[in-house]
Amino acid sequence: MKDLYLIRHAKSSWADDSLPDRARPLSARGQSQLAPLGRALARHGGFEGQMYASPATRAQATLEGILPATVSPERVHVCPELYTFDFRRLARWLMDREDDGPVAVIGHNPALLELAQWLVKHPPTQLPTASFVHIRAPVRHWRQLAKGKGKLETLLTPSQFSYSHFARKLKKRAATDGTRPGRDIPVALQHQLELMHQLAPGVIIGLDDEFLHQYRIAIRRSRAIAESVQEVTGNNLLAKPVKELKRYANATSRLRDLHVFLQQLPTLSAANDELRTALHTYFEKEADNEQQRLVKKLTGKRYRKSLTDWQNRIESGKLEKLATSLSHKDIRKTAGRRIDEINRRSAVLTCSSPDEDFHRLRKLLKRTRYLMELDRAGWKKPLKVLKERQKHYGRFQDLHVQIQLLEQFRSNAPDILPAALRTLEVRLEQQKADVRNQILALGGLDGTPI
Repeated sequence: MKDLYLIRHAKSSWADDSLPDRARPLSARGQSQLAPLGRALARHGGFEGQMYASPATRAQATLEGILPATVSPERVHVCPELYTFDFRRLARWLMDREDDGPVAVIGHNPALLELAQWLVKHPPTQLPTASFVHIRAPVRHWRQLAKGKGKLETLLTPSQFSYSHFARKLKKRAATDGTRPGRDIPVALQHQLELMHQLAPGVIIGLDDEFLHQYRIAIRRSRAIAESVQEVTGNNLLAKPVKELKRYANATSRLRDLHVFLQQLPTLSAANDELRTALHTYFEKEADNEQQRLVKKLTGKRYRKSLTDWQNRIESGKLEKLATSLSHKDIRKTAGRRIDEINRRSAVLTCSSPDEDFHRLRKLLKRTRYLMELDRAGWKKPLKVLKERQKHYGRFQDLHVQIQLLEQFRSNAPDILPAALRTLEVRLEQQKADVRNQILALGGLDGTPI
């Protein structure tokens, strides 16, 4: 069995048209593609064999930008033959290889794409810059390669493994102005559903945590809008979809908590490399297990059916009719009730209140914000205040989760650096107490719309 990785160089620059093609450097966008491409290749075994690259400047810059330090120089080769746009020449070069293990080639289109199309029965139709294909062929020697002999194992593009590149052309906000709820609500829900569909592949691939974060925002915003419609109208048309949205939002919670913890771990344990390594090893495994559970849910029949049902509900005349029945007065009255509830709960918070009281208030703030956004024109100042206040509650929640995770680690690995672990826990407890005091000092909300 032979494994072949065909890697197209990152995006090059055409700023200097006096340069020959071979000498063109990477553009700024190309440079930004390198780190995500390197992570994706590492996850899929792209650095386990021999690495071959075209001598063109853009291919060499790609090689240098993605190559892990663990790859020995003996496995890295620059081959003049790989500066070609003819897949036949590339195929002949490949079939002359005597390598036992995997082969990775950093080269150029159309040669790479056409070689992949020649090798596999169900070929890719495009190979953008900084993308790669992994092809597996059931042969003992490279010279035995032939048309249709391989199987496409993986095709990954920057928009699939890097959220920043995915988001370049992403329409993040629905075409609503917050002045016509009857039209805006179905449009907003449809937009969030489209985001969920677009983000799900990146969540499943699991190479960039930001896909999950944005997916959670889309699904929770959908749920909040639907719950707001229910609350304002008293109609249960959206009750079942809301229940399903809650189910899948909950399925993402622990993985997101683990992502945040791992991202912040270098700062949390900066003074103790041994503790950082132990925590990273333990919680990386936890995150991998949680990722597998989430992927199973997002690729299951129930999930697909839930989204189909939700699509049908959004497009139904019943939702449009229900949304049309909403008035600005209804929304503002309901938002006013929520603000009164926020103020009531805020007034009884103390230094000794359980964390759960702060968490419930955080969720209420978020739901109130989403409700106000159905009538954005009327709540400009309160929305700004809510967004700022959510940051404090979000920080409190992060600290709460971090302390819980450390307690979990302690219970499962009691003999690993107990003193250092306790020092970190005490520091986080103090930070949480400080944020708690900041929240208590915020006071109530002004519930007057403009």
